[in-house]
Amino acid sequence: MENFNAIGRRKTAVARIYLSSGKGEIEVNKRSLADYFPAEVLRMVVRQPLHQVGGVDQYNIQVNVQGGGLKGQAEAIRLAIARVLCQVDAEHRPGLKQAGYLTRDPRMVERKKYGRKKARKKFQFSKR
Repeated sequence: MENFNAIGRRKTAVARIYLSSGKGEIEVNKRSLADYFPAEVLRMVVRQPLHQVGGVDQYNIQVNVQGGGLKGQAEAIRLAIARVLCQVDAEHRPGLKQAGYLTRDPRMVERKKYGRKKARKKFQFSKR
């Protein structure tokens, strides 16, 4: 099997992954998955597409991720894994799409505007 790669984004996090056949090892920024994501919930989020297609211990995955926080990074990795699984086998696509793993979540932080405290919050108004 050849190597596949894909990119995933969420908020300001960007994940580039490289998938090859193997024993199911996931390496994030040259660290193990359990070492990089201490919370079990985030590790579960990363593995969701693999559980969907039943390929948990068939592929080795190397991830380079940067930007954002841990949750944004985990969800960016999830999107990238789902995209690369569609490259491996096109029959995975309907199941992954049904589960919502192929949808890029576009929500990002709105920028702060001048003359305001935050993006929409205004300074306190004083009548007198």
